[in-house]
Amino acid sequence: MNKRIALYPILLGLLVVTGLGSLATGPMSLDLFKLLTPAQLNSTENLVLLHIRLPRTLLCLGVGATLALCGAVMQGLFRNPLADPGIIGVSSGAALGAALSMVLLAPFAVLLPAWLGASLTSLMAFIGGLITTLVVYQLARTPQGTSVSILLLAGVAIGALSGGILGLLSYLADDQTLRDLTLWQMGSMAKSEPFQLALVCATALMLTWILRSHAHSLNALALGEAEASHLGIDVQLLKRKMVLLSALAVGVSVAAVGIIGFVGLVVPHLVRLVAGPDHRRLLPLSALLGAWLLLLADMMARTVAAPAEMPVGIVTALLGAPFFLWLLLKQKRGIGLA
Repeated sequence: MNKRIALYPILLGLLVVTGLGSLATGPMSLDLFKLLTPAQLNSTENLVLLHIRLPRTLLCLGVGATLALCGAVMQGLFRNPLADPGIIGVSSGAALGAALSMVLLAPFAVLLPAWLGASLTSLMAFIGGLITTLVVYQLARTPQGTSVSILLLAGVAIGALSGGILGLLSYLADDQTLRDLTLWQMGSMAKSEPFQLALVCATALMLTWILRSHAHSLNALALGEAEASHLGIDVQLLKRKMVLLSALAVGVSVAAVGIIGFVGLVVPHLVRLVAGPDHRRLLPLSALLGAWLLLLADMMARTVAAPAEMPVGIVTALLGAPFFLWLLLKQKRGIGLA
């Protein structure tokens, strides 16, 4: 069997095994045999499984797949293995939206309907990410089309501005609000509301399907914009679709679980090293590996400091930062600077 084809059953097997481990892991450990025969679970175990463990596991799968897919798209769009979804400013914009909700709008949450008040932070995070992306995209538009280099610089600038305002809001916040905001920025899978879970999973599935249909276009873009145009690809339309689609998908994920870094950077590059740059394989394999990696990181977050729970964003950063440094050193050697 071709080793690239073998990656699919390997990753699916890892997902199944790790998924069962995720369902069994926590303050109340569940027997794996009982998980395979749910009729053996008592009422308490059944409650924990269906209302806590299963939604959390599905949330990890959806968010991990979404971030990895968006990372693969950004790396293909910028033709740079060091690109990730945060490069267009959506993560910083979402963080700013959440901070505005927690620091300035919290007193008004009691005046809103119960469902809206409970989801106000997530809603503001999504709106913040969307507005930031639209601003960055408008700045990058030129008479010749969308400039990728200006898009990159605009994302960095807007991200820095959002960071400055976020710092001001953190300075103005009281102790409890500051703690809540800090924990949100670290990312957590602990809260998985049914609507958010459904939205994240639907986003991951739709994103996989839509991006799969654009795999040939992304392959052509890897040759260069001029070459892709000669092959009949509408490069400007493709860039517009990919940026807005990635921003919306990342916005949904960040709104649900907070900021989780390095998944979108590390996963596509790992897949590219093993399976090659063809987006027909790169995209689905990135989705599978991203889902597995975040699921594994969440299990580590629950067990490393048990009975306390570590924010999953800390785990992904500790796993991803060394890999990022390795990428930098590899590129440095590749251009003869080391």
